[in-house]
Amino acid sequence: MVERAVETRRLLLAGMALGPLFLLIWAVQAFTREGFRPGYHPMSLLSLGELGWIQILNFVICGLLHIVFAVGLRRSWRQSHGSRWAPRLLAICGLGLIVAGVFVTDAGAGYPPGAPIGAPPRISWHGVLHEVGFAVSTVAWLAFCAVLVHRWRAGRAKIWAFAGVLVPVIVLAISLWPNLDTLGPRLVAGTAVQLAYTAAIAASTRRHANEPGSAGPFAEESNLLATIQEKTA
Repeated sequence: MVERAVETRRLLLAGMALGPLFLLIWAVQAFTREGFRPGYHPMSLLSLGELGWIQILNFVICGLLHIVFAVGLRRSWRQSHGSRWAPRLLAICGLGLIVAGVFVTDAGAGYPPGAPIGAPPRISWHGVLHEVGFAVSTVAWLAFCAVLVHRWRAGRAKIWAFAGVLVPVIVLAISLWPNLDTLGPRLVAGTAVQLAYTAAIAASTRRHANEPGSAGPFAEESNLLATIQEKTA
């Protein structure tokens, strides 16, 4: 039992590590790759060129860490609210990232050097699968957030239920803002917010992993609200 608890806590570390790792690898490339403009180019373009394998691997590792975290989440939450669908949706999110990494986007926006300045003249089959992978990942993550909101409300964790609504709204607002000239940094900013939220869930889940009777993430708030309600009843 103790060994399983230790293993579960290790699995949950994946959710805490994936954000810093993904963004660090992006940053190193973004500021060292010739011709890449981090204030303009989307991160997917880093998958192109001789060193494109680095960003491909970055997407794949990030996807795998989502899946590992999903396994840890399933073990930690057991039969509580969202214990089935939250890990499943998180795993689907990871699979979408893996697909987006394996199937690279098309050259455009002047990158790699020599590519068309604007949009690519045509979208290749692997470019389509790249977009499909990201679409699947995004939809799965939004559904994951919706399940979490239900979980927080059931556990009377009102502050985090509000955060569960606010974070997706912020991510969508940043990512969908109608200005193509700032698309690259906005996608990075949206990803940073998304992964920070994931890390917060992982850290709190890991803290309460396998505690008898624990409500899981943000159990302190849930227990506090329950105590207040008992005293005022």
